[in-house]
Amino acid sequence: MRQLFWYVAHTRPRCEKKLLQYCQREQLEARLLCYQSAHKYRGKTVVFRKPLFPGYLFVQIAPEQRRLVVQSDHVANLLEVSDQALFVRQMEEVMRALETDLEIRLAPTIGEGVRVKVKAGPLRGIEGWVEKRYGMTTVLIRLDFISQAAAVKLEASNLELI
Repeated sequence: MRQLFWYVAHTRPRCEKKLLQYCQREQLEARLLCYQSAHKYRGKTVVFRKPLFPGYLFVQIAPEQRRLVVQSDHVANLLEVSDQALFVRQMEEVMRALETDLEIRLAPTIGEGVRVKVKAGPLRGIEGWVEKRYGMTTVLIRLDFISQAAAVKLEASNLELI
């Protein structure tokens, strides 16, 4: 029996689910950790499954199967996991958290004092400085204009680092 190891597949943009389907067709063990996200569109609530770690899929394969994963059109790079036991423990902890009713999201790296640009919504394209974080989702940004500052609360998911 051959030994299997975990690898982190860094995918091409928005190819996580396509790579998962490819691995399933090739009968390779793969995990895409997802959370549920609800959005309202014209009064209807639609629930999506979004990757918790965008751009990454976790595969458990034998070393000789690496080429099979890399040859797919969906992989940018296949990263080795140096500490397999730690990786498995951490993945199990995240999976356990995802199975609860608790809201879990990847904590953005957008913190106080960071320069950001609004990437969605009515203020799209505007740049500012993060003044304060309110939990995981809400950010207060400062918009400087003529030596004055206005502040607005926005969803962190609508911001990108500059």
